[in-house]
Amino acid sequence: MERQVARVALFAALIAALGLLPKLTIAGGVPITAQSLGIMLCGTILGWRAGGFAALLFVCLVLAGLPLLAGGRGGVGLLVSPSAGFLVGFPFAALATGIVVERLRLRTVFVRATLASLIGGILVLYGFGIPGMAWALDLSIADALPLALPFLPGDVIKAVVCGFVTHGLHAARPSALDWSR
Repeated sequence: MERQVARVALFAALIAALGLLPKLTIAGGVPITAQSLGIMLCGTILGWRAGGFAALLFVCLVLAGLPLLAGGRGGVGLLVSPSAGFLVGFPFAALATGIVVERLRLRTVFVRATLASLIGGILVLYGFGIPGMAWALDLSIADALPLALPFLPGDVIKAVVCGFVTHGLHAARPSALDWSR
């Protein structure tokens, strides 16, 4: 139990650390960050339960006012920003990524983790992010969708990186992946 709590805290810190990379803001005021890679890694390494808790802990810390998002942003005011849907979607994306990686029966960890990241870390996250962006910018979802498309290539690259990292960790130490036991 204590080990699991430490891993949840460690991965919440990883998500925060990935926000230290300089942000690049494009379409609609939503920044491109490496933090979604952290969300994907939460699911592929910790599994659905602990990965979802790690992302939820991160979101709670941000909403409590800690400046952990890219650019040093934090606080409840983010809930009315164009990136609100993405922030709210973080725990659901980590949870979905973990469910997919645990249930997908593929031999190769790389493919398994990459597919899980594509589904949870992109499809589910965009499912929250695009409606949130539409609401904050007073647009229809159809009008907000093109604003999210510039993020897609980078997020696909992050999903592949997540696959490589998860595969490498599994090759080095299979017991490190909570779901592979």
